[in-house]
Amino acid sequence: MTASFDYFIVFAEMRTGSNFLETNLNAFDGVTCHGEAFNPHFIGYPNKDNILGITQDMREDNPGCLISQIKSEAGVLGGFRYFHDHDPRVLDLALEDPRCAKVILTRNPLDSYVSWKIAKATGQWKLTNVKRRKEALAQFDGAEFARHVEALQDFQITLLNRLQKSGQTGFYLAYEDLQNLEVMNGLARWLGVDSQLEALDDSLKRQNPAPVVSKVENPAAMAEALAAMDRFNLSRTPNFEPRRGPAVPGYVAGVVTPLLYLPIRGGPETEVTAWMAGLDNVTPEGLIQKMNQKQLRQWKRGNPGFRSFTVLRHPAARAHSVFCRRILQKGGSSYGGIRETLRRQFKLPLPKDGPDGSYSKADHYAGFSQFLTFLQANLAGQTSVRVDAEWASQSQALSGLAELGAPDLVLREEELAEALPALAQKLGRATPHQPKPAPEDHPYRLEDIWDAALEKQVSSLYQRDYVMFGFAPWQAQESPR
Repeated sequence: MTASFDYFIVFAEMRTGSNFLETNLNAFDGVTCHGEAFNPHFIGYPNKDNILGITQDMREDNPGCLISQIKSEAGVLGGFRYFHDHDPRVLDLALEDPRCAKVILTRNPLDSYVSWKIAKATGQWKLTNVKRRKEALAQFDGAEFARHVEALQDFQITLLNRLQKSGQTGFYLAYEDLQNLEVMNGLARWLGVDSQLEALDDSLKRQNPAPVVSKVENPAAMAEALAAMDRFNLSRTPNFEPRRGPAVPGYVAGVVTPLLYLPIRGGPETEVTAWMAGLDNVTPEGLIQKMNQKQLRQWKRGNPGFRSFTVLRHPAARAHSVFCRRILQKGGSSYGGIRETLRRQFKLPLPKDGPDGSYSKADHYAGFSQFLTFLQANLAGQTSVRVDAEWASQSQALSGLAELGAPDLVLREEELAEALPALAQKLGRATPHQPKPAPEDHPYRLEDIWDAALEKQVSSLYQRDYVMFGFAPWQAQESPR
């Protein structure tokens, strides 16, 4: 084996064939792929507690130590699989190192999305015996698919641009290439591996070989959603159009009143949307939502004189709200994995099954304070957990909205009772109603536990928001809730 590279990273996503690629890489003499080495919720594989003696705690404190251990394994070219939501600290380490081989595995986003939906429905993520294959049809969700494509676009363009700027090249593999023995042997030669395979591993089977149209419950809805998208967005991933910062599918537009709401996650989204629905005498579902950029431009052209707005929530109230809704309560949401990681890895004193009658104010204070400590590290890029939109700084969210057009108005939650009816009157609504305040946090309100120490944590954590938007220290009377 020649010394072309010190280690390798396989950039992939769920349902792109990365397990099959890893199996065949491990079939080459002198090559070891260590699974999802930097998955924030486990190390390598579920139920595994270390890689080459490096534990998850050690990796969390210093991701570079695991890379060093992989590089130092004698006589072996080691590597790992990396998805866009894995430890972001590793991305810089790998992309800045020309001695790290970059293998970039892509798949048609529609195929990977439908495969992911079927795997979620059946609970079957790998198949080794076709007799045991579980069947299900995917329920296509246009807005969810748009978010899926957008995430892939952003990540793939990041990879492409970073490699271009550093003068590096990656080895690109399409999902279909994985069944080509010559391509796999070519990958080994590119890695500097002398051994070659005589045949590909056949232990893993393709789970859903049928055409994609036959694998969804609602093909008509899928066709309609895809028709609104640029078809070249569904071809090879590195050729995607430039990234789009704003989350357009989350925008809410009036069907009668020319109002456009650009939500910042973690704020009073439900209450503002319900108020807009009341203006137009429709249900919240009757408003125009889940738009793509083309539909948004059409709405704007069709509503001359429209007004757009967003709403800020005090950082203290916002952090406490997301803690109560997403972290404290145990549920089946996408935050379940983060909750368990915070309990196990970051020692948040959260009740295992959610709060009950024995959960006290002191327990709540301790849990929320430790959550703020986690956020301090998370927003500084020092953890492997994603920076979620519900707790990312509002200044950063507003910058993302501005990429497609900043909102006309940036309102505060505590002024909505006056500001929103006044805005509606300017647009010709004679007797607009007031929005309802957001419900109180449960099981304890922020004012039940608030003190100077928490204020110091929050103001330090969201210093940029305090400075940019002029937030004062939090007081209970400031919140309409």
